[in-house]
Amino acid sequence: MHQASAITKPHYPKPHSRWSLLFRVSMASLLSFCFLSLLFLLSLSPASPTEPTTNSRRRRPLAPSPSPKVVPAPAVVRQACKATRFPDSCASSLSKSPSRIPNLSTTDLILAAVSVSAQNLKTAQSMAQSVLHASSGNPNRSNAARNCVEHLGYSDRRLSRTAGALPRGRIKDARAWASAALLYQYDCFSALKYVNGTKQVDDAMWFLISLTDQTSNALSMLAAYERFGNNTAAWVPPQTERDGYWGDGPSAGGFGEGRAFSTDGFPSDPSSTSNAIVCKDGGNGCYRTVQEAVDAAPDHGAERFVIHIKEGVYQETVRVPFEKTNVVFVGDGMGKTVITGSLHAQMVGVSTYNTASVGVNGDGFMAKGLTFENTAGPDAHQAVAFRSDSDLSVLEEVEFLGHQDTLYAHSLRQFYKSCRVAGTVDFVFGNSASVFQDSLLLVRPRQLSPEKGETNAVTAQGRTDPAQATGFVFQNCVVNGTEEYMGLYRQKAAAHKNYLGRPWKEYSRTVLVRCQLEALIRPEGWLQWTGDVGLKTLFYGEFESTGAGANPGARVPWSNQIPVAHVGVYSVDSFIQGNEWIPVSS
Repeated sequence: MHQASAITKPHYPKPHSRWSLLFRVSMASLLSFCFLSLLFLLSLSPASPTEPTTNSRRRRPLAPSPSPKVVPAPAVVRQACKATRFPDSCASSLSKSPSRIPNLSTTDLILAAVSVSAQNLKTAQSMAQSVLHASSGNPNRSNAARNCVEHLGYSDRRLSRTAGALPRGRIKDARAWASAALLYQYDCFSALKYVNGTKQVDDAMWFLISLTDQTSNALSMLAAYERFGNNTAAWVPPQTERDGYWGDGPSAGGFGEGRAFSTDGFPSDPSSTSNAIVCKDGGNGCYRTVQEAVDAAPDHGAERFVIHIKEGVYQETVRVPFEKTNVVFVGDGMGKTVITGSLHAQMVGVSTYNTASVGVNGDGFMAKGLTFENTAGPDAHQAVAFRSDSDLSVLEEVEFLGHQDTLYAHSLRQFYKSCRVAGTVDFVFGNSASVFQDSLLLVRPRQLSPEKGETNAVTAQGRTDPAQATGFVFQNCVVNGTEEYMGLYRQKAAAHKNYLGRPWKEYSRTVLVRCQLEALIRPEGWLQWTGDVGLKTLFYGEFESTGAGANPGARVPWSNQIPVAHVGVYSVDSFIQGNEWIPVSS
């Protein structure tokens, strides 16, 4: 564990019709064509762990090798690479075939950068697999390597989809998937970091640093293309709100936060229209466990597979694999249908990623009317109730109960409506692009000597790269404490310190729009992680906060009050393209 501002959290990693989009992007023939065409055009060099970069990280060679002949990068490459954070490595990797590159289009150059990452990702996967094979008898390293292999597999799939989306003009999709691909590579590095005791692991980590640079380059070029189009002369490295760039979303008049969300995506009578039913006794055609019902769903399903989970407490660990798309959980109500587990990160061979009572990787996941819970308790530290890596996911009237790290909104685009999240430390965290609308965020007692007080942060958003299209947006939400917690708070308010969030990673981004903040929120509003890490690069913003905890004049100087002219950037439609896939009332 690592101490940080009195609370602890390790630096682990933390469209069309919705259904037709999810079906089309999985078509392997299109993706194969894109990559084969690209590889025909270019012969690209792999990422080298000795390439210079523009950041503070320095490389050391994996093994001695002869110095290659230096070929000056073509002007078109040098210009395009000005959009990246690592222009030297960008130019080096894209200039292998200088006679062909000047004839490529802007999108071809971006696809070439994606291909560089994809090629080197194969090497990283092989290295991670070797670490896994060599880790027998070491449960912590075995688990880290296994997670690493899993993460890199997801990275590969998201890069493939990025390459398929860009030629079709689906720039926001491409950027969302490339953002996730980079996250998964970073997560692999982070998993190995805590078990690094061999040269093999060390070599893999060095290679992963170089790989993340290459993926960052491709993502930065995508961001520049989305902003400036084919005018590469205008391309600049990725900028954020802290640089004065608010994105290209709608103006305040197009904020659209009041756009009604309907339950059109959920069956009105799940008992008669569901594809599978789960009940405690397992009789009358019911599945006895939720996992059995998930396993019965078709792979890569283009239609919704509705699972009605009847009232009851289901003590199990549930996983919705990547192949199980468009799975829908419908319960009998929050607190009535409960899926609960107790895994936590203090267990041998278990990391935060593995602790989720319910973990979802299949795209198009939906859930309504149930509770996800982790009962490990406050002394167990990281213990996730629900983790989502599901793109285009919708959760409505869902309750999440835990303590530290309750809701792991890990990656991709997620929408939460009328939900309730309760916890203590960083209880909404991850690096997804998530919008929470009309939801309740509740601080719970620590239970271990709660009268002595504590320091809590509601959120810990983990964006690692300024080009990642990620962040947390809370619209019309309420931040408060449970009744039990507020009783303790009133007895000794100064001892119970609560903040809206703290920067888990360097480019952390969290926004609150017209939220009600109760008295437990400190006047400063936001908390440092450790020292000044991220304070110059994060973006924490509020727009028209209300309540006793809303105090714009006393907020920390590195947070912002969002100008009305820019609040539209954080609408559901602009931030996660919700108008293309979230069911709404007419």
